Amino acid sequence: MAQPGEAGRRGDKVRSDCWVQVEPKARGGVKVSVTTMVEAMYGEAVRATCARTLHALGVKHAAVAVEDHGALDFVLSARVEAAVKRAGLGADLTHLPEPGPGFASPAVRDRFRRSRLYLPGNEPKFFLNAALHEPDGVILDLEDSVAPSEKDAARLAVRNALRCVDFGGAERMVRINQGERGLDDLDAVVPQNVHVILIPKVETAEHVRAVDARAKKLAAAAGLKQAPFLMPIIESAMGCFEAPYIASASPNVVALTIGLEDYTADIGAQRTLEGKESFWARSVVVNAARAAGVTPIDTVFSDVADMEGLRAACLEAKGLGFEGKGCIHPRQVPVVHAAFAPSAEEIEKARRVVLAFEEAEKKKLGVVSLGSKMIDPPVVKRALRTVKMAEALGLLSKGWRKERP
Repeated sequence: MAQPGEAGRRGDKVRSDCWVQVEPKARGGVKVSVTTMVEAMYGEAVRATCARTLHALGVKHAAVAVEDHGALDFVLSARVEAAVKRAGLGADLTHLPEPGPGFASPAVRDRFRRSRLYLPGNEPKFFLNAALHEPDGVILDLEDSVAPSEKDAARLAVRNALRCVDFGGAERMVRINQGERGLDDLDAVVPQNVHVILIPKVETAEHVRAVDARAKKLAAAAGLKQAPFLMPIIESAMGCFEAPYIASASPNVVALTIGLEDYTADIGAQRTLEGKESFWARSVVVNAARAAGVTPIDTVFSDVADMEGLRAACLEAKGLGFEGKGCIHPRQVPVVHAAFAPSAEEIEKARRVVLAFEEAEKKKLGVVSLGSKMIDPPVVKRALRTVKMAEALGLLSKGWRKERP
């Protein structure tokens, strides 16, 4: 007989999660024992969710113990499934909860990616209110923030969260694991309409293409119109030298970013606030991204208490050509947004360029000029993006074209 399988968390300080133990039996049916902090209002609902999940996974005979600390249905279901699988039951079966209102939100290639908020994949308590902080993207992380022993449980929690949690206007992202485990992660998350896959520690274009091919196949099988976009992460010296090829490895690559903890370890340097040790690598990422026509995104700022340091780091990143930065705490999001917002001078310059461009189009002119200076297409494209961001942030009125001098 297989050993009992356990999943989840228990203890007085646990919230929005649960602990589940499944002990296989030879006979006697399924017996479920539930203790829950919300017994009066939701006790029967908790039992019903557990029963549905066990039935879907084909569990016939088992003793199941559940300690619930306010877990929502999608968390309960994921924890039960993880415990069942760890007990050696439910092979090749799964239980998908009913999708929520955010499930069908479409992926959009051209959008703001100023902030991306990392959420540890095995900590569902962080998923629930992520939208309130209004990040441009949320990253449900299956890699570095998850202990190796919990990778299987995190995959199920992230899968269910993609189905059930409404992340508002945030782009739905998942950072997968390295190698074959990362490809297997795709099997769980791609059918759940993930918008962007972050690929860690990329060193070759072939790595990106392997992820892309698997994701395309899974998206097609799930009936999705769009395969997920890709954001490779450069985290080594080799990755830097291959960055131009990585950034252009697939049309589905929309952004290129860098991870400095692993990069500095790879080159044998200490990571510093000044960042001299990573200046070359960050410049490489910016130039590789721009050459490929994708968005360059900077690394995270690790001191969550230093808001002034974060602001300075964002302004430096913006000066290098980056368009966004990773966040490891919600309090970092508004600082990142403010720092990457266009200045009054940038808005005015962009406004004048866009007006000149539209006037040239109206007159069917082949070139665009501002005064005596010719304006190249990349300048126009950047100006249009600046104006769009200024409008979205309320820094430029929607009727600004009518306000031209």
